[in-house]
Amino acid sequence: MSFLPPEKYALALHTTTPQLGLAITNFAQDNRQQIWDLGRSLSDLLHKYLQEIIQPQTWQDLAFIAVAKGPGGFTGTRIGVVTARTLAQQLNIPLYGISNLAAIAYDAVMKNNTNQLLAVEMEARREKLFVGIYQLSTEGDWQCYLPDTVMTTEAWQETLNSLKSPYKLIKAPEQIAYTVSDVLKLAYLQWQQKQEGNWSEVIPFYGQHPV
Repeated sequence: MSFLPPEKYALALHTTTPQLGLAITNFAQDNRQQIWDLGRSLSDLLHKYLQEIIQPQTWQDLAFIAVAKGPGGFTGTRIGVVTARTLAQQLNIPLYGISNLAAIAYDAVMKNNTNQLLAVEMEARREKLFVGIYQLSTEGDWQCYLPDTVMTTEAWQETLNSLKSPYKLIKAPEQIAYTVSDVLKLAYLQWQQKQEGNWSEVIPFYGQHPV
């Protein structure tokens, strides 16, 4: 398995809620993360905080970028993905788009050391839910059991009832930017697996039409 050289760093952006989450690390001794409550000012202040958190490193020190791709707010998600795509294209480095639901599940794995199925639900529009099911296998592989989708509460309950293995239900909180470090860790797994991370293939997951 490949490891990031200590002089190289990875950057993660989380913009899918009114909170901005940024994290940068070399996966060794240097780990920096910060959350800001920005509301509608997120788009105006994103680049300012990006410039601040990357110091004393430079853009050329980045080996790859990760971005939370949704589900979440339409405008914030789009801003984050577009910014990350632009940076990755200009720097010619990999970009990994990470599901918010996957990051929430991974956070639960790290805190509870469990290999149960993790069923994550997040409130969506029109009385529906964003849902996904993830698992860290006993071999240590991160697996997607049910890709992110939108369901009615009834359909989601039927899906859970049909599971053949024990599961833990996780209800996403309103603010999830705290998982920006988990976005970064999941991207690192993809980087270690030598996944290409083409910036042009990273698109937002809205799940529903914004109106």
